Amino acid sequence: MGKLRHFFNGIPISTKEVKEKLKKIRVENNSMKLTKNRKQNGFTMIEIMVVVVIVAILAAIAIPTYVEYVKGAYASEAKSVIGNIDNASKMYFQTYGEWPGDVEELEVSGQLEVDRSTKLKWTFALSLSDDGGQITAESTEEMKGGPGRLVVFDRSRGKYLGYGSPEANK
Repeated sequence: MGKLRHFFNGIPISTKEVKEKLKKIRVENNSMKLTKNRKQNGFTMIEIMVVVVIVAILAAIAIPTYVEYVKGAYASEAKSVIGNIDNASKMYFQTYGEWPGDVEELEVSGQLEVDRSTKLKWTFALSLSDDGGQITAESTEEMKGGPGRLVVFDRSRGKYLGYGSPEANK
């Protein structure tokens, strides 16, 4: 009774051989489980590269849009003051019968008050007439967007042109 015969693929084998085969199968199964677990712990290089490419594409789309929003934000202060200058110029014209030559004239007459911080960032020029004219703001070194940026308000069309305007990008 020491040696029972088993059949493996139709071939008679001993109990010892069966035990060895089962042991070998268990070892193979364990190593497969380890390999499976190792695969699930990380990302492959290709997966990481795909993610990097997707992020790069999104950045290429988003960054120019962000830059335009920043320009618009920097120009908004000038646009706000230009609107105030336009209204003050109309009041000045109604009071004195002529258009002001510069912002200082409006301030001296009491029609307008521009903050010191705004004057440090922007210089304003007036070219007004009964037909409309323009109010121009030019950025100085103090403005974060850089010096020499022009924002122009065309009074006859009621439209802003230049830095921070959609037309400036086309």
